[in-house]
Amino acid sequence: MKLGLICGYSGAQVKLPMELARAAEDLGYDSLWTAEAWGADAVTTATWLLAHTTRIRVGTAVVQMAARTPSITAMTAMTLDQLSGGRFMLGIGPSGPQVIEGWYGQPYGKPLTRTREYIDICRQIFRREAPLMHQGEHYQIPYKGPGAMGLGKPLKSILHGNPNIPIYMGVATEKGIGTAAEVADGCFMIWANPDRTSMFQPTLQAGFAKAGGGRGMHNFDFAPFVRMAMGPDLQACRDKLKHNFALYVGGMGAREKNFYNDYTRRLGYADAAAIIQDLYLAGRKEEAAAAVPDEYVDECCLVGPREHIREQLSRWKAASQRGEIGSMIVGASTREELEVVAEVML
Repeated sequence: MKLGLICGYSGAQVKLPMELARAAEDLGYDSLWTAEAWGADAVTTATWLLAHTTRIRVGTAVVQMAARTPSITAMTAMTLDQLSGGRFMLGIGPSGPQVIEGWYGQPYGKPLTRTREYIDICRQIFRREAPLMHQGEHYQIPYKGPGAMGLGKPLKSILHGNPNIPIYMGVATEKGIGTAAEVADGCFMIWANPDRTSMFQPTLQAGFAKAGGGRGMHNFDFAPFVRMAMGPDLQACRDKLKHNFALYVGGMGAREKNFYNDYTRRLGYADAAAIIQDLYLAGRKEEAAAAVPDEYVDECCLVGPREHIREQLSRWKAASQRGEIGSMIVGASTREELEVVAEVML
C-alpha cells in the first residue's frame, strides 16, 4: 500500500499545509496531491510543493481539462518532471458541466471522449515517436477547421521528456473507471468503502482487457481519497467530515447531473442521497450535513480515537492485500494522524 496526502484546493487565500507535507515526506509517504476548483490552480501549488520537498512525489488531483489544451498540459508535466528529478504525476479530470460551462465558458461535451483524446495527445508528446497528430471530436491537431490559416504543421516536442510520466484520472462513474483502466495509470475516487472495492473489479478488468498489453491491478493504481478526523469524541469526528459529504452529494452539480450523488446511491445510500440533495439545494446546508448517515462516514473515512482508527485501517489493509487498492490518499490535518496511518499501513 502506498500512502498519499491530500493538499486540496484553497479557499479565499492560497494556503498549503507545508508542515504536513514535510511530515508526510519524513514518514515515508509516497505522494502529495493538489487540486483546483474555480480559485487557486493545481499546477502552481504542485510546483511550490515540489520546490519545497526533495523525495516525495507530487501530483495534481486533478487539473480540469477544459482549463488547458492537452499540449500545454503535457509541456507543463514534462517541465515539472525534469525540474523535480522525475517526481511529478499528472492527474486530470473533466469536472462537471456547471463548472466547465459556467466558469470556463466551454461546452461540456462528452467527458470520457475528451479524456481519451487528452491522454492520447499527452502520451504522444511525452514519447516523441513522431510529430504530433490527432484528429478527434474535441481536438484536431494540426487544426484545419473554421478560421484556420492552413499553415499548421505537425510538431515534435523540443524538450526530451520522460515518456512514462504517470497519468491519473479523476472518476466518479462506472464508465469512467473502465476508461481509466484502459488508458490511464491510475484513478482517484472521491471516497470509497474498502469492504466493497470488489464492486469495481469487473469494470476494471474489462478496461484492462480492452487495452491489452498485460495491463492489470499490478500496474494500475486505484487510489481513493480517505478523509480523516482523529479525536476522543467519535461523533464529533464524524460530524467534522459530514459537511464535505454534503457539499459533494448535495451541491457539486445540478440536481439531474451530480456524479457524487449517483455514486452515493450505488454505495447503498439512495434515500440519504435524495434527502441530502434536497436540503443542500434548498440552502439548508447544516441540515444536509446532519442528514449524512454516520455509517456512511464510518465506512469511507477514518474517524474517532486513535485505537478506533487503527481498527478501521485493518479494512483498508485487507483491501490492499486483496489487490483492490494501490494507494490511500489521506485527508489528514495533523502529523499525529499521518503517523497513525503510517504505523499501520507502511
